Amino acid sequence: MLSGSLAQQIARDTSDVIGYNVLITDDAGIVIGSGDTGRVGSFHEASVDVLRSQQAAWHTAAEAQELRGVKPGMTLPIVIDGEAIGTVGITGSPRQVRRFGLVVRRQTEILLQESLELRSRLLRERALEELVRDIGSFDPDVLDPEFLVGRAAELGFDLTLPRTVLIVEVDEPVPAGHVTTLRPELLRTLRDALGPRALVTTMTSGRFAVLPLVSTRPPVKLAALAVAAVARRHELSCRVAAGGTASGVTALHDAYADAVDALRLGRRVAPGSTTYSIEELRGHQVMAAVGQRTRARLIALVAGSLVAQADWPDLRRTLVAWCESGFNLVQTAQVLHIHRNTLIYRLEKIERLTGTPWRDHRASLTLYLACLADQLG
Repeated sequence: MLSGSLAQQIARDTSDVIGYNVLITDDAGIVIGSGDTGRVGSFHEASVDVLRSQQAAWHTAAEAQELRGVKPGMTLPIVIDGEAIGTVGITGSPRQVRRFGLVVRRQTEILLQESLELRSRLLRERALEELVRDIGSFDPDVLDPEFLVGRAAELGFDLTLPRTVLIVEVDEPVPAGHVTTLRPELLRTLRDALGPRALVTTMTSGRFAVLPLVSTRPPVKLAALAVAAVARRHELSCRVAAGGTASGVTALHDAYADAVDALRLGRRVAPGSTTYSIEELRGHQVMAAVGQRTRARLIALVAGSLVAQADWPDLRRTLVAWCESGFNLVQTAQVLHIHRNTLIYRLEKIERLTGTPWRDHRASLTLYLACLADQLG
């Protein structure tokens, strides 16, 4: 339970503060930390009785000579959760060092307890990271989904409840590396924003995975909550991509893959946005699965005459809105924030350049796919 490096650090720092040598032993009486480094690794016989009785002991110079590896001073037990895990000794006249004894012992126990709690938190974070990584790479032919459900239950999470997957990408500020140092605070922020039953973990530096419960809020609303929380508490900008709603390991694996796709595609299609939903990018996801050469050929064959126009970005937005608004003039004009006559002018221009009537919905859908392909680059 006691690590040599931590014991040495505590012994050295405490020795410097009080002006007397401090040593720390393990539960076998072996010195694992000391202001006098020459004593590290030696046996401290006085610690044996102190460990057994959990009572402090004092030794004069004459008494110390009778004990192996002991100098005048006092020895106190280090007790964590009722168990003596080692001792702390202070070298010097018992009358002089007695006043430091309880303070040094208590401080040592506090530092060790904090170290153990930190280690426990780190182990839990690592277990969560491995769980989410296994969900992301899940293969039913290799791993039984019930195994992952059981692992999640041991960590306090129910994977059978409806969840989504959010991928959070936090911008790296200046100075670089700030996000890494903020990682524990960012994890806490995301857990506070999305609820205690949200599984939150680190993926890579600046990127986090969140598996929140889906109840009354759809995934894209949860993504917006995460963006707002990071901005409000840390004054950092981020992008959050949401997969679909899923229950069970297999569905969560698909939602994880969808969230990764949504982040990758969303940055290309809508670089100024902070939230991306895979439900709004399904068409792009399908087009991205097609090879670059095939997409380029589709663009050239179907929309080549349009791409050459100076107002191609406006024409492309018009085509996308026209198709996604169900070929409704009023709704399309509202989406684009333009007058109905301006919309008709653009549609007629598209018809003139392509030779395809703008009321031909099948042809419009083909143009729509070419627009999606062009947005992907």
